[in-house]
Amino acid sequence: QIQVMESGGGLVQTGDSLTLSCTSSELTDYPSNMGWFRQAPGKEREAVSCINYGGETIYYADSVRGRFTISRDNTKNTLYLQMSRVQPEDTAMYYCAAKWGYALDRNPKIYDYWGQGTQVTVSS
Repeated sequence: QIQVMESGGGLVQTGDSLTLSCTSSELTDYPSNMGWFRQAPGKEREAVSCINYGGETIYYADSVRGRFTISRDNTKNTLYLQMSRVQPEDTAMYYCAAKWGYALDRNPKIYDYWGQGTQVTVSS
């Protein structure tokens, strides 16, 4: 079975920085597409940032653009999300997900493989 695992969440204060990591030995192979999604209580799961295999095509949600940076190191089988200037509105369970294919998509329903999530809580 293919496994995806996130790490790096925690309790931080407004304005802090935080880096999430995701490892998956299989799904970092070509031609995988990967993304970070988050879900807060009472809200739909939404795409935070998605990236294609080579890192040339990247999507950011409007709410995080300019503050978050997605990257991947395929040689280390790792996906990253660098979070800067975090806000209370960023509080959510963050999930790493992956799918096979060449087309980048921000729809979480398209992604086939998911981690269990890592909680990020931002206090005022």
